Amino acid sequence: MLVLSNSHSGTELEIPLYRRKGNVILRWEIKKNEQGMLIKTYLQQIHHFSRRLLISLKKVPSSIQVNGTSQWVTYKLKREDILTVALPDEKPSDAITPEKLPLDIIYEDAYCLVVNKPAGQACLPSMNHRHNTLANGLTYYYQKNSIPSTVHIVTRLDVNTSGLVLVAKNQYVHSLFSRMQQEGNINRVYEAIVHGEVSPTSGIVDAPIARKEGSIIERTVDMRNGKYAKTNYRVLYADSIASWVEIKLETGRTHQIRVHFQYLGHSLYGDNLYGGSKDIMLRQALHCKQITMMHPIKNQPIQLEASLPEDMGILLKRLMLI
Repeated sequence: MLVLSNSHSGTELEIPLYRRKGNVILRWEIKKNEQGMLIKTYLQQIHHFSRRLLISLKKVPSSIQVNGTSQWVTYKLKREDILTVALPDEKPSDAITPEKLPLDIIYEDAYCLVVNKPAGQACLPSMNHRHNTLANGLTYYYQKNSIPSTVHIVTRLDVNTSGLVLVAKNQYVHSLFSRMQQEGNINRVYEAIVHGEVSPTSGIVDAPIARKEGSIIERTVDMRNGKYAKTNYRVLYADSIASWVEIKLETGRTHQIRVHFQYLGHSLYGDNLYGGSKDIMLRQALHCKQITMMHPIKNQPIQLEASLPEDMGILLKRLMLI
């Protein structure tokens, strides 16, 4: 398993495996049970290519090759054929302005990257955050490094939540990650600091979440109309004033951790939207510290970590939890 952490000196990057003229190249050797399949059937059924992606490949000369020779998607594959597919370049979104911003990149290869996002930074531009977003910074980074892609953020975080964000470098890899998310195969671990002593010291919150009536932002536990939501937690340290908690999500509803801990009666420090105090913490004390997954292209297990940010460390000391 590849394990990286932002506590290492310098950013560790993996060199792209295989490129041709800027394109990312996917390569497969055809197995006995796959022989006789048309290329289009093989790509759709075995590797989950969308119809839209197949159409885009048809427009690029030599994007599909078998044993080094260009082929149509109707070619019938034979055992031990080497099939290569050059993914088409993507045009960066005109809606995202490139901006030179600091990026704490924990991991990068030809297919994806993982960034340790600071609190106070939105993942994508919106009416309230047009600039200084993670997507603005990544767009500049892509242009500077000649990465022919638009920004595909897979695991978003709230503006005031810090920690690891997974980003796909092309539409195809994004679709694979989305499938993994739906199947629960991208695992994220968070740390939070909450009001009061959480008891029991480990448990599961299984409570459906819905949009709160009359609000476009706030969510709430709604047993009748809410969507299924499940949160696992473990108390790392606690006293009567506060608890330091490790959290693993089984679902990914909007504001899930914040809503579930309010439901338990233990709102996050700094989270005044859900009942937390901002007296000694100006943003919700929540950090995504770990992502674990199987790489969808390399079939390699990866675990990435980002240490607790300074403001949460200071809060733990003030509360005498460390």
